[in-house]
Amino acid sequence: MEQLLSNLALGLATAATLDNLMFCFIGVLLGTLIGVLPGIGPLATIAMLLPVTYRMTDPTTALIMLAGIYYGAQYGGSTTAILVNLPGETSSVVTTLDGYQMARKGRAGPALAIAAIGSFFAGSVATLLIAAFAPPLSEVAFKFGPAEYFALMVLGLIAAVVLAHGSFIKALAMVVFGLLLGMIGTDVNSGVARFNFDVPELSDGIEFVVIAMGMFGFGEIIANLEQREHREVFTSKVGRLLPNWKEFKMSIAPILRGTALGSFLGVLPGGGATLASFSAYAIEKKISKTPERFGTGAIEGVAAPESANNAGAQTSFIPMLTLGIPTNPVMALMVAAMMIHNIQPGPQVMTSNPPLFWGLIASMWIGNLMLLILNLPLIGLWIRLLMVPYRMLYPAILLFCVIGAYSINNNVFDVFMTIPFAILGYLFKKLDCEPAPLLLGFVLGKLMEEYLRRAMTISRGDWSVFITRPLSLTMLLMAVALIILVFLPAIAKKRAEAFSEEET
Repeated sequence: MEQLLSNLALGLATAATLDNLMFCFIGVLLGTLIGVLPGIGPLATIAMLLPVTYRMTDPTTALIMLAGIYYGAQYGGSTTAILVNLPGETSSVVTTLDGYQMARKGRAGPALAIAAIGSFFAGSVATLLIAAFAPPLSEVAFKFGPAEYFALMVLGLIAAVVLAHGSFIKALAMVVFGLLLGMIGTDVNSGVARFNFDVPELSDGIEFVVIAMGMFGFGEIIANLEQREHREVFTSKVGRLLPNWKEFKMSIAPILRGTALGSFLGVLPGGGATLASFSAYAIEKKISKTPERFGTGAIEGVAAPESANNAGAQTSFIPMLTLGIPTNPVMALMVAAMMIHNIQPGPQVMTSNPPLFWGLIASMWIGNLMLLILNLPLIGLWIRLLMVPYRMLYPAILLFCVIGAYSINNNVFDVFMTIPFAILGYLFKKLDCEPAPLLLGFVLGKLMEEYLRRAMTISRGDWSVFITRPLSLTMLLMAVALIILVFLPAIAKKRAEAFSEEET
């Protein structure tokens, strides 16, 4: 306990410097802004701003800002979900069901307040969990060899496929496609160029930011331009912000349950904020004595998912910080940001760079406090921003994406490379293929190949190394069990029903 308090004191001292406070504020403000504005999302924003962090001398500052964008977007997404019936973030889809109905009844203020209070509480608890569980997990990670890391990544990708939206086969195909894209470039061991089609610019492989911007930046713009804009914003019905005692009392248990569920699901590969919010809503509806209230303006239907998505967003940092394994595309971008600053993600970060590790964790507390202060008083500003037509926003988004892609290597080729990925992103959306598993496959593919080769070198080509080591065998068996579970008729039927409900 004494060691934990000492580490947190180091983290607070790091996070409380003027530069880190300023960039934490910029991060959470931007996160709230892109959460409020539908059709942008934290992934595209972080991808756009990733090149900006190249110029930052301190990687801690860069990571604090990028993390603030991610969990800040979870706050902002609830504003549009409640006032416009249009989720700014996928994890806020469930909030529209009851939040918007509350707004229609003139209770938008309490809905927004409960969403902010639940988010703050969940974010604070999740940060405490990261601080408590990260050190022991890092100790376990030091016992991992190449075979264990390879098996862990296989398990992570399989779990991401199992928990992905829609078809299991499509998600698996996206992971495989991501793995193949990761193989483009020069083989480190042999020096032979692979899959570059004699294009010299592809000798170093495809930049992660190029794929992320193409699929999530340009692809989302193309998809959003297809939709007709009709926003009914309840500007005159926000009313008083504070909920009455009855509403507050009804929200306490859902906030606690949402926080607990989100904290657990956030750690799982492919889980995170979206799965947490949908699961929390389903549980609240199931255990309620009056389930018919849900969908008509039940405050529990706002409190539980908003708490769950913030807890899930923040505990997803645990595997990234302790094992170097991203559980979702945003965490993959965080891994990319660390690599840009010559920091190898994994358990050694805690020992080799304690100020970065604990500074990032402490900044989440500060960021959550900033978000609570920002969100409620600035509701009027966010409402005015909601009135801005999307057709006026997308040229600016397009410009930032192009600048970001160019500034990676100061190379026009990278800008042109975003075009095929933008087309692919649009096509994947049309075909109901979720691109998130592709990004995870792309990031983990290179690491998987490296650990596979190391394991084979150590074992002198003996493949049994993966099943003779207990930890490796356990994780591979878990991956096989997950695949078998998905194809069980009862599980497959429930999964199909859950995702069909999500679409409606």
